[in-house]
Amino acid sequence: MPRVLRIINRFNLGGPTYNAAYLSKYLEPEFETLLIGGEKDASEGSSEYIVENLGLKPRVLPEMKRSIDPLKDLKALIKVSKIIKEFKPDIVHTHASKAGTIGRIAASQLKVPVIVHTFHGHVFHSYFSKLKTNIYKGIERNLAKKSDRIIAISEIQKHELSEEHKICSSDKITVVPLGFDLERFTVNQDQLRKSFREQYKLANDEIAIGIIGRLVPIKNHQYFLESVKAIKERNTKKLKFFIIGDGELKSELLDSCKTLGLKAGSENKPGVDVVFTSWIKQVEGPCAGLEIICLSSLNEGTPVSLIEAHAAAKPVVSTNVGGIENVVLKNESAFLSSKTDNTEFIEGLLKLIESEELRNTMGQAGREFVMKRYHYTRLVDDIGRLYRELLDSKGPLAS
Repeated sequence: MPRVLRIINRFNLGGPTYNAAYLSKYLEPEFETLLIGGEKDASEGSSEYIVENLGLKPRVLPEMKRSIDPLKDLKALIKVSKIIKEFKPDIVHTHASKAGTIGRIAASQLKVPVIVHTFHGHVFHSYFSKLKTNIYKGIERNLAKKSDRIIAISEIQKHELSEEHKICSSDKITVVPLGFDLERFTVNQDQLRKSFREQYKLANDEIAIGIIGRLVPIKNHQYFLESVKAIKERNTKKLKFFIIGDGELKSELLDSCKTLGLKAGSENKPGVDVVFTSWIKQVEGPCAGLEIICLSSLNEGTPVSLIEAHAAAKPVVSTNVGGIENVVLKNESAFLSSKTDNTEFIEGLLKLIESEELRNTMGQAGREFVMKRYHYTRLVDDIGRLYRELLDSKGPLAS
């Protein structure tokens, strides 16, 4: 049985954790997998329940942190190298940047037969200065030479990696969209909706609009809040806006609400415009309880929150960045706008606020689309096929 060492940046809420967990669980019994990864940042929601619910027991490396720390990174490299020597994997598959750096260096030094890396996003724009970005590009180009295959999670991302940022040639990149357990967004919807709306004291005729994700600069929540202000000035319907998530910018965003004349709070009290809920582990609840789900990011790989929104048959209003166009149907299930100008974002929201029929039609179109494209069984089949192809190309060396 081929052995796979799967290495993930950290066990935080998001697409990479789901991806790594489903692959580790459902590629068995054909592939034996050991899952390892770093700890989540203190500001992020924990994803321990994701792996625990699947019966997985990953090994956590406290030294593998999100930020660059030469001493801790060296210790993480030593630990990963030791695990490779003990586990003797046929395949090392890394997920996201830090895991990709440490894992591929160790696997290359120890001559692991097959090395695969998945880009769940990238930091080649909207994160760092031009100098720092160019340094990261140089590192990734070198690491790509050590990789047998690079996985992009969307066609747009493949184009960016090969044509725009020149990380490697396009023939070295395979597109494998993410996969999720989406059935949980299709069952018990009425009860989930009732529970969420009762918890936050939403009236039957109140339209709830939310954004789900980390409160960090790349998610650009300020754009969302400025749109909320414009919507309130142009609409007379009963509206309630939700920011679901937590992170380093929470205090700053609360201050921004005051500046914009928006009343914010952790509960839906009279007069509150924007409810900050912090993390909600069972995201099926808000997906059922909201009418419209938004995203305002400056950069994205494959945004899980939009896939889940569509699985729950909810329409989307989002900035048009990264792989977002691959997970929605533009003008059919979602309205997309520029990341620098929120005019179209506001217009899209207003159209959906005014028409329940349009919300239902676009939401249903989104559900049909993501159920076909983003179920985890498709993900497992795609990766299993790729592993077999790569192992076969190595011949007896990988046996």
